[in-house]
Amino acid sequence: MYTSKLAYNKSIPSRYFLTNTKALKIPFRKVLINTYLCGSFKSSSSIMRNIFILVISLFFIIDLSAQDKHFTQFYASPLTLNPALTGAYNGRYRVSTIYRDQWRRVLDSPFRTFATELDVRFDVNTNSQYKDAAAIGLVFFRDKVSGIDLGTQQIAFSGAYHKGLDYDKKQFLTVGFQGAIAQRNVNFQQLTFGDEFNGFDGYTFDTEEDLPINNFSYGDISVGINYAYTPKPRKSFYAGFAMHHILQPEISFYRDETDDFGEPIASEKLYARLSAQLSAELPLSEILSVSPRLLIAKQGSHLQLNTGANLRFMLNDFSHNSLYIGGWVRPVANEDDFGLDALVLMMGLQQGSFLFGLSYDVNLKDLTTYQQGQAAFELSISYFGDFENDSILCPRF
Repeated sequence: MYTSKLAYNKSIPSRYFLTNTKALKIPFRKVLINTYLCGSFKSSSSIMRNIFILVISLFFIIDLSAQDKHFTQFYASPLTLNPALTGAYNGRYRVSTIYRDQWRRVLDSPFRTFATELDVRFDVNTNSQYKDAAAIGLVFFRDKVSGIDLGTQQIAFSGAYHKGLDYDKKQFLTVGFQGAIAQRNVNFQQLTFGDEFNGFDGYTFDTEEDLPINNFSYGDISVGINYAYTPKPRKSFYAGFAMHHILQPEISFYRDETDDFGEPIASEKLYARLSAQLSAELPLSEILSVSPRLLIAKQGSHLQLNTGANLRFMLNDFSHNSLYIGGWVRPVANEDDFGLDALVLMMGLQQGSFLFGLSYDVNLKDLTTYQQGQAAFELSISYFGDFENDSILCPRF
């Protein structure tokens, strides 16, 4: 039996840091160790590559719950950011899709995250002198971790009520609610255990590890509030707050397993996540405006900040077609560490009712010591049906 001296206290990548970090005491921590330490390697670069994959795999073995929604272009996935952003736009409906691809240059099968959203906005006839609106939305989210085929799928339903605060539909205060059903699964066929090694040329024996269930579901609830003020086109202010995972669901694969004394083998609650969003669009000239952004998220003992700004260049005087260029930094903190996790570059294009966004994250944390060029990119596409004007109620990207 080979043992690993790799430490378990490496910094968890930003994609996974907003989690409950309580380690799961599960019997298959040695998964994949023999796969990478007993195999034959062809070159020094291959050795470093496999050691890196092993370190990443150990992160997931220690804490399989270590994942939560995380998009760099957070406003491009508004329903996963804040339920109160459901229907926060000028138009009749919106369809959005965002795809995140992480560490493609390091792993043969990179981490992939995907979300698609549909929300519909409609006016509400009330006795109020102001113009209220309501909206409903549907979200599908999928996350896939390479190596051990750890997957999370979620479908969520959102609802929001937009209360008008003036006669001209320039100010809205919104409350939103979201209910979701999520499924988590892992493919044990992708894992290799020490007792499967035949001592000669491969892993041909059956394992006697006592494995838990590999598939379960749970419910989740989120709420949010948002304020939007658009005094005139290309000048707006936004502030929002959201609370996700109110139920703090049990997400351990050993949720139904007990020891000889009837006590749970492991319990892992998904901590509630609190987030605040601040944004604005300020005109600098007839064709140029700046949009500062700030997102603060806290989950358990972990804190993440996303701050930066986008520049918007109007491409002509006859439409709202625009080019966006932006830069961001993402500091992160936990109980005993604070540092700059990533530098982000973003570019976007608005063409009629379509909005395209592309961002690239350069990771600056401990994993860069392997000099493998860890990075992530995101691609987002949004379409606004029956688009009315440029006085939007939700920031872009």
